[in-house]
Amino acid sequence: MVVLSKIYTRTGDGGTTALGDGSRVAKTSARVEAYGTVDEANCTIGMARLHATGDMDARLTMIQNDMFDLGADLCRPGMANDAQAEYPPLRMTQSQVERLEAEIDTMNDALEPLRSFVLPGGSALAAHLHLCRTVTRRAERLCVELADEGDVNAAAVKYLNRLSDWFFVASRIANDDGRADVLWVPGANRT
Repeated sequence: MVVLSKIYTRTGDGGTTALGDGSRVAKTSARVEAYGTVDEANCTIGMARLHATGDMDARLTMIQNDMFDLGADLCRPGMANDAQAEYPPLRMTQSQVERLEAEIDTMNDALEPLRSFVLPGGSALAAHLHLCRTVTRRAERLCVELADEGDVNAAAVKYLNRLSDWFFVASRIANDDGRADVLWVPGANRT
């Protein structure tokens, strides 16, 4: 359990921050950019939840919890040393990826196939879910970049990849099962 009795520590005043293993890195490091963008994506989910109810809100709550797991995973480098760690690091799992896949399949079964690209919008919830999708895609790109230069849990990258797909399909569900989707009309405004 995390206990935070004091919020500011002044340890980051010089432009560095502590990772989960206790090492310090620049706040501009690729690792901090990656887990910081995961945090940003989680905040967009919180905004989407203002418009969600029932099962959709419950699923978004689960995803928000997963996003904290993902941030904990990314802030702890040195996967090769996990077995020797005093406290086992929290790592994303394939089962979390598979849960998203199953939810995507279930939601997608309720939708007609797309005949055009979808413009972000429609209902307020759908618009927010599209924002979640795009911030999640950015987090994924940053994690892939981080993986190119260091160790990153493959399940973390897979999770972000599936999550952006989840948000896309969920946005269609939020748009009256796709009936209220705003479709792209190629070249509609050319003269």
